[in-house]
Amino acid sequence: MARIAGVDLPPQKRIWVGLTSIYGIGQPRARSLCTKADVEYTKKIKDLTEEEINRLRQAIESEGRVEGDLRKEIQMNIRRLIEIQCYRGLRHRRNLPVRGQRTHTNARTRKGPRKGAVAAKKKVAARK
Repeated sequence: MARIAGVDLPPQKRIWVGLTSIYGIGQPRARSLCTKADVEYTKKIKDLTEEEINRLRQAIESEGRVEGDLRKEIQMNIRRLIEIQCYRGLRHRRNLPVRGQRTHTNARTRKGPRKGAVAAKKKVAARK
């Protein structure tokens, strides 16, 4: 089993698909990394040799941040926005959409499940 950047790659998948399981690597970047490391990207991960895995590992390290470093940088950027109290920081703090989406009807993914305001009124009425 190939382990790159602290992630176990799925052995039955092709390299360009398997590399996308690493945070920060999408399909186009995975293909460019394969060509940079001189590895055929249609090959399955279980068929890779140790030398090819090492070349991929070196290509990923030279290309830029992935996994933990990238997650840490994104969290630091969000924390900075919250600290300077800009509009985007306030939206992050309140767990609301940040990029101008409407919230009157949609945004359930970001806001979470609906609050049961109507159900609370029925309970109050039933107590009397």
